[in-house]
Amino acid sequence: MGLRVRRSGVVTGAADRATAAADALGVAYAVTEHGPVRSLAEAAAARGVEPRQIVKTMVVRVSDGDFRFVLVPGDREIAWPKLRSLLGVNRISMPSAETAYDVTGYVRGTITPLGSATPLPVVADAAVTGRISIGGGAPGVALTVDAGALLDALDATIADVTEPA
Repeated sequence: MGLRVRRSGVVTGAADRATAAADALGVAYAVTEHGPVRSLAEAAAARGVEPRQIVKTMVVRVSDGDFRFVLVPGDREIAWPKLRSLLGVNRISMPSAETAYDVTGYVRGTITPLGSATPLPVVADAAVTGRISIGGGAPGVALTVDAGALLDALDATIADVTEPA
């Protein structure tokens, strides 16, 4: 189902988990590989998208053992009061990189809601629309997908939970 656009090597390991999950969900994707990038603009150029089309997959801790994925457009950041209100909690935190890895099986910077070691509920900002590029599970690997198809497949909660960066 996916199209691989190779720019730097072979997609293996964790990235295969992400693409296998996309295949299982019936989400069409294109894989793009690129070298190291130092900014959102560089990442967007390497992936052939606009900065707003890059979507960061953030892991947040709602309580002990209770985590969520939050999908955030690249040019925006989590609006913590909005997210707390949506989830009906007074406190949310970012887990350590080690905890995020333990929960997802992906290292920070490569996290994707696809193929996570632990399936987590997904909250997507309302600005996550159209063609987007998400982490592909490995450094320099991205999946370009239709946001609507991805969010439907993940049964995501869609809400206004970000603000301009």
